[in-house]
Amino acid sequence: MRYGLSIPNFGDTFQPRTLADLARQAEDAGWDGFFLWDHVLFDSLPTADPWIALAAVALATERILIGPMVTPLPRRRITKLARETVTLDHLSHGRLILGVGSGIHEWELAQLGDTADAKQRGAMLDEGLALLNELWSGDPINHQGTHYTAQPMIESSGPGRFLPTPVQQPRIPIWVAGMWPNKPPFRRAARWDGVFPLAAQGSLDGPDLTPAHLRDLTAFTLAQRTATPPFDVVIAGVTPDPASARATTAAYEEAGATWWIEDISPWAFGWGDGQPWPTEAITARIRQGPPTK
Repeated sequence: MRYGLSIPNFGDTFQPRTLADLARQAEDAGWDGFFLWDHVLFDSLPTADPWIALAAVALATERILIGPMVTPLPRRRITKLARETVTLDHLSHGRLILGVGSGIHEWELAQLGDTADAKQRGAMLDEGLALLNELWSGDPINHQGTHYTAQPMIESSGPGRFLPTPVQQPRIPIWVAGMWPNKPPFRRAARWDGVFPLAAQGSLDGPDLTPAHLRDLTAFTLAQRTATPPFDVVIAGVTPDPASARATTAAYEEAGATWWIEDISPWAFGWGDGQPWPTEAITARIRQGPPTK
């Protein structure tokens, strides 16, 4: 199992330099991943653009994997996202993981001019991922779909190509988020490189995904797979007690998880009322290191 951190890039930690320093400390402390949120705004708090912040993180680190967890793809222009991701993949020497989802927050969708219809967002996510993969391939671009068009023509050489291709091949890894037990996101995730499950509010027998839930959703997702490359199963949670931390993560590892993401969210253990953690608290948790013992 690998261990990562989910760090909010808003509130006290909105400054890219602060995030880069935290990432450097995370790498020194033995963490495997450093992931940021992707919001245009968050409760009127100071908020950093994840791509600019991740560029700073890439330059401050050498080993740790990085990425957005997660990007609501339907509110992104796919050609722009393709350029951002490939640039960051090269900047980080192949350390980018792209987390994606369809988006869930009304205050970042319809209220900012994007569609709030869940089925339409799902269709946009599927087509957007197909186009993104096409752009990354470096092949001549010829996409005319329901939601996206990309057919650049270069007068001297015909259809345009999107270059360079990513450092990582066959592509930048894509993790797809989904609310369990809703099945469509997990069928979608099976077509890509990993799944990042969350619990649909009020749909389970508790507020969190238990190891039993993870075992069920992992079995469902893997049953949809037609490819054999490695596939990541990512679980987010908190380990506030070092004495029991490894027992907590081991139970999820046994259930199929390949990544544990330590949740440093406003709602995670130790900080209530939706208030972001202060920088010193985040720093203290990072320095404790991953729950490997």
